[in-house]
Amino acid sequence: MLAVLSPGQGSQKPGFLTPWLDLPGAQARLRWWSVPAGVDLVHLGTKADADEIKDTARTQPLLVAAALLAAEHLPMHDVALTAGHSVGELAAAALAGVVPAESAITLAGVRGREMAAACALEPTGMAALLGGDAEEVLAALESHGLHPANRNGAGQIVAAGAQDGLAKLAAQPPARTRVITLQVAGAFHTPYMAPAETVLAEVAAGITPADPHRILLSNLDGAAVSHGREVIQRLVRQVTAPVRWDLCMRSLADLGVTGVIELPPAGTLAGLVKRELKGAGAPEIVTLNTPDDLPAARDLIARHGMPPGHEPTMQFRVAVSPAAGTFQPGDTLTEGDLVRTGQVIGHVATRQGPVEVTAHQGGSLTEWLADRDDPVAPGQPLARIGGHA
Repeated sequence: MLAVLSPGQGSQKPGFLTPWLDLPGAQARLRWWSVPAGVDLVHLGTKADADEIKDTARTQPLLVAAALLAAEHLPMHDVALTAGHSVGELAAAALAGVVPAESAITLAGVRGREMAAACALEPTGMAALLGGDAEEVLAALESHGLHPANRNGAGQIVAAGAQDGLAKLAAQPPARTRVITLQVAGAFHTPYMAPAETVLAEVAAGITPADPHRILLSNLDGAAVSHGREVIQRLVRQVTAPVRWDLCMRSLADLGVTGVIELPPAGTLAGLVKRELKGAGAPEIVTLNTPDDLPAARDLIARHGMPPGHEPTMQFRVAVSPAAGTFQPGDTLTEGDLVRTGQVIGHVATRQGPVEVTAHQGGSLTEWLADRDDPVAPGQPLARIGGHA
């Protein structure tokens, strides 16, 4: 199985889009996307300096546009899974078919502007903690009134909150940790971003999403999200919620992902995956930074993507697991029964409680693909549903 990943803020580099503009239609595409983005994407991706593209209001739509531009040159119909880190989730949602590219870029523009405005309300910031015991680190953050904004795996937790709390953390770091102050505008993915979440929710309410047609993992909990409206709700909620990239990588492992492509500006997520998913089952990784990397990316898709005629896991003909846990089919359902669109056909027992499994499309319950009490991973097919009801 092959996954395409979209990076988040902090991965940008001056001029990183310059080589892409040599491709036919690329500059025109960026000019068009600049309208909903509310910024000049061509300038930002080619001539802007590091300080200019560090601005949250500019960076977020730039990153989403860059990922989508590169993905247009890949055979995405053979890709089974997409995921993104922070604002990269908007690009991943577009690649999964939930929203058009223009809608994803519009949301990124609103998100970036409103998060920048929220950062200006009071002095906040972020710091990365490397190493140490995770529980001790989380306890230290709580004691200083800070939030775990990102849990990136591989011994990396990003703290966010008031500047005085960050200063106390740096002066008294948890045992065996190194604290690195991040050059960001404020405390992203914390309650400090509540004003931005409110505005983004108002804009997102006007979108009519589709259900994903490939597996789409959520930063909220690493789960595969199967309903378009829930995807939008999670994208909005993520402005103030922690990024659980560690759980997304666990889902990559649980699903048996063998190949990973990181879209430009690539490197950050590839590094996290490489450090977290080690050993014999480690996926093959391609970092797609320039058009020169396209042949390697296409080759990886050819070798790890879905074979001709095979359809993505998230097609409506199957119901899939929304989370990791053990499967419990509906007590009264048997193969051959008719089910309605949206009907609950079972649940997955997780540590946090039961999570419902619903049918995307009505029809006949043709076949159970998992038995009672089977361990299941996010996105794993649980039942095949044929025909219409």
